[in-house]
Amino acid sequence: MSYNNNSNSYGSSSSYGGNSYGGDSYGGGNSYGGGRGGGRGGFGGRGGGRYDERVELSAPAWDLDSLPKFEKNFYVEHPDVSSRSDQDVVAFRKEHEMSCDGPDIPKPITSFDEAGFPDYVLNEVKAQGFPKPTAIQCQGWPMALSGRDMIGIASTGSGKTLSYCLPSIVHINAQPLLSPGDGPIVLVLAPTRELAVQIQQECSKFGSSSRIRNTCVYGGAPKGQQIRDLARGVEICIATPGRLIDMLEMGKTNLKRVTYLVLDEADRMLDMGFEPQIRKIVDQIRPDRQTLMWSATWPKEVQTLTRDYLQDPIQVTVGSLELSASHTITQIVEVVTEYEKRDRLVKHLETATEDKESKVLIFASTKRMCDDITSYLRADGWPALAIHGDKQQSERDWVLKEFKAGKSPIMVATDVAARGIGMYIF
Repeated sequence: MSYNNNSNSYGSSSSYGGNSYGGDSYGGGNSYGGGRGGGRGGFGGRGGGRYDERVELSAPAWDLDSLPKFEKNFYVEHPDVSSRSDQDVVAFRKEHEMSCDGPDIPKPITSFDEAGFPDYVLNEVKAQGFPKPTAIQCQGWPMALSGRDMIGIASTGSGKTLSYCLPSIVHINAQPLLSPGDGPIVLVLAPTRELAVQIQQECSKFGSSSRIRNTCVYGGAPKGQQIRDLARGVEICIATPGRLIDMLEMGKTNLKRVTYLVLDEADRMLDMGFEPQIRKIVDQIRPDRQTLMWSATWPKEVQTLTRDYLQDPIQVTVGSLELSASHTITQIVEVVTEYEKRDRLVKHLETATEDKESKVLIFASTKRMCDDITSYLRADGWPALAIHGDKQQSERDWVLKEFKAGKSPIMVATDVAARGIGMYIF
């Protein structure tokens, strides 16, 4: 991987088939752009088949009486939780700025042992060395394990991923084994590739003891390996909406076995314009599934989606319904002219990098600005790399890896790194 003109750019964008990442522009067998792999999607290389053979998705006419029955309520309240008074529950929720809405909401737990997880899940959690559950996990785990549709609203970095990941493992282990041709049992929809990869890491970490297979399906990467994973059969599929629709239309997977659906960072997905794709995907899933919606904010668009696709949901909110910065972050706001920005940036970098172990994340409003800042910093001797939506996925993964390892402690990013990336980096 080499740099051109000291910037974080691997060749010109035209070398990847006209800078078209994702969709049908990839030809499967690592053939980017050229030949038949360009505009039409090309041929799938080894074992991929033709990528341009598609069938338009239509909503099935579901007959619930003919669908196989499945179990989704696995929550057994711990005796210590049962004995907790209503006053204790109110005090706990008040202490953690937690509010709940809906009938018969389970009491929150206060320790891992009270969560009601089987030993094979509990042992994995304790092995990670977490001191205690986060606030959203204390209330979210009993709600998710109860099998009811639920909404969880909490700030980014609050532990939402494990709030649905661990119950999903319990859910999978109670279902019949996959047969050849079956699609996943658990589907997690996420807005960005980076968040999808982070979710996959958590699912792999905690699902290994149960031999639960997963795959990550996202645009901007060759389809071949993703198709092979789906063909072998996976219990968990983590996907971005656009690429999942590609797979469904090409017949590479189906959602007939999905009984546990997660919409992660729902507000972000709607902000990015994914609502039509989300609705198209959810229509392919049996309506008596369990649906869990997780979000950092609670805008009207998310509320509308909730009314359409969740059945009698219960809701937990930790903190404010509005997007806000963490109270552990010191914010300094400076209003400067355009000409002063770069000098101020360098002075802040000099202060921030006095600690050799520190890392610096710089957000830019556009992809071009992201690359311009990176080029400027590298020309000035700063070890900066850039990440944004026009970078190829392999490059984005490499930049994150370098940043995480501290080899390049300054990363310039667009809002592609704005949500859910904290656990992935640190």
